[in-house]
Amino acid sequence: MSFMEDEASDSGVDSRSRLESYVFSCELSSDVPFYTFQADEDEDMEHFLELRTICLGDGAKDENNVVEVTAMNHQGKKISVPVANLHISCLPMVSLGEFELMAPVTLRLKSGSGPVTVSGLHLVATENEDSDMSDEEDDDSEEEMPAVKPAKKKQ
Repeated sequence: MSFMEDEASDSGVDSRSRLESYVFSCELSSDVPFYTFQADEDEDMEHFLELRTICLGDGAKDENNVVEVTAMNHQGKKISVPVANLHISCLPMVSLGEFELMAPVTLRLKSGSGPVTVSGLHLVATENEDSDMSDEEDDDSEEEMPAVKPAKKKQ
């Protein structure tokens, strides 16, 4: 599934970019306590991780499970933030809406034994080479429209 200009403008991506989305999921547990989402190093692409839900899996114990996200802040420094504190009896799942982070992102089960499933979208923004042509065509079509004349007043 791919999105064009409207979706791209919402995510902070240039309107001349094409945005493609792919399903993302990982499971954190005491056996695998962290997952790092990294992007391919390609100059023409930007990778984002949009977290949507975090939920306890089958067999989760009666304990707190804290999930922490580590990513870059606006100053380019790594920062770690807890995003969910799940408990099987009162909060087995949390919805994060569209929590978008630029790669690289590390998800870590800070406390608890899980299993915890983190899901969302892997967004890939690429340069849209056809956008320059379509922008020019849009401008031409606007110029060809006749000017709107004001209505005559009745006396």
